[in-house]
Amino acid sequence: MLFPKRDYSANRTLLTCFLLALVPVGAGADTGSSQTGTALPAPLIAQLAEDENVEDVVQSEPRRNKAKLSENAPDEAEAPAQLPAEETPKPVTAELIKPRQVAPNVDLKQVAPMPEPETKTDFEALAAEQAVEAGSEPEAAEHAPVPSETFTLLGKEVLPGTSTRLAWSPNIQIAGLSQTTPVLVVNGAHTGPTLCLTGAIHGDELNGIEIVRRAMYDLDPAKLSGRVVGVPIVNLSGFQQGSRYLPDRRDLNRYFPGRPDGTLADRIAHSLFTDVIGHCDMLVDIHTGSLKRTNLPQLRADMNNPEVAEFTRGFDRMAVVHSSGSPGMLRTAAVNAGIRAVTLEAGESLRIQEHQIEAGVNSLNSLMEKHGMISRMFVWGDPQPVYYDSTWIRAQHGGILFSDVDLGDRISEGEILGYVADPITNEQYPIRSNSNGRVIGMAVDQVVMAGFAAYHIGTEAEVPGE
Repeated sequence: MLFPKRDYSANRTLLTCFLLALVPVGAGADTGSSQTGTALPAPLIAQLAEDENVEDVVQSEPRRNKAKLSENAPDEAEAPAQLPAEETPKPVTAELIKPRQVAPNVDLKQVAPMPEPETKTDFEALAAEQAVEAGSEPEAAEHAPVPSETFTLLGKEVLPGTSTRLAWSPNIQIAGLSQTTPVLVVNGAHTGPTLCLTGAIHGDELNGIEIVRRAMYDLDPAKLSGRVVGVPIVNLSGFQQGSRYLPDRRDLNRYFPGRPDGTLADRIAHSLFTDVIGHCDMLVDIHTGSLKRTNLPQLRADMNNPEVAEFTRGFDRMAVVHSSGSPGMLRTAAVNAGIRAVTLEAGESLRIQEHQIEAGVNSLNSLMEKHGMISRMFVWGDPQPVYYDSTWIRAQHGGILFSDVDLGDRISEGEILGYVADPITNEQYPIRSNSNGRVIGMAVDQVVMAGFAAYHIGTEAEVPGE
């Protein structure tokens, strides 16, 4: 025969031995685990449950998953006890574990660059370094307060006793032109409530921006009980253009809690409410009067809501105006979601007014002291807010408005508040108060038309239920 028959049996034996040598040692363990009912995806399921957002947690999604898992595989919980002593479960690979995103601890008083949504800093190494440094001073650690829990916001972990700057983005911009909005976070060393502060939902309202900055930058994380989250400029595009509105000319404060698939305003409102506001126990939304109107520092609150009425008692001597709120307002959406919320009005738009800012900062500090978040070394007086019913007095003629009263003045029924002058006929039309009270809001001297709201008069009223 030209091609004699070969014996391949020896070759097959060698090939089989070679393939067996390539099988990992843990393969046998895995096979045995599957036979006894051991399933290693359990750590992965737990990890996914921890990563669910607040809404899903409220709806008990993680619990339903665990219950379903136990019904389908009742032996899984007992499997680890059946493993031999010399065998250990196969460790979960790094691909299955989402790495921690620890926010850097920064001093908010220091000038810092704009935070990036995706940072390249090795925060885990930073946290480990901080832990080593803390461990090197045992004497100081013995006297340190018991730390509060880590606060997770916008995908970052803010460690107890630290402050940081985060970045919020509603993901509505062109990818190459995206712009993030800074979010300030102070996580106190002690446990306590979470307070949210928002400013410039209307981009031209500057006083609120400065109130948030001063209130937060004066906080010491080591002495704070609870957390304070501040968004100084919610409507960043409006702020840059000096405009009250969003780029699509919508008023953002009419679209909360928003929708993920709605208008531009809907999407921004939904993102802010879900990613930031939903993590808070209390909310103070800071505003000013609209264009060419100014407001006495005051709270707007639904005094028919007992929890909200009680909440207003912590703001030092800040006046409170009863207002149930309109659908779409951030304050209304927050209250509907179980968050105690008020609107703080102070001054007028497009201006920085020192007196109004000081009043706002003092009220926020009083609020935090009321809830045990900070301790003040000085006293402004017992919180005794004045509650108001209010009405707007409107001009009955067109012309140029000239006021005879100032913001905060006490006035009597029938008193002349100002007059409207017709520049063509020279006629003057007085505007009179229809009640005794106080001027809590007013238009600045300007051109007005018939029906224009010129003076906001507040009259003292009793709190419902007292």
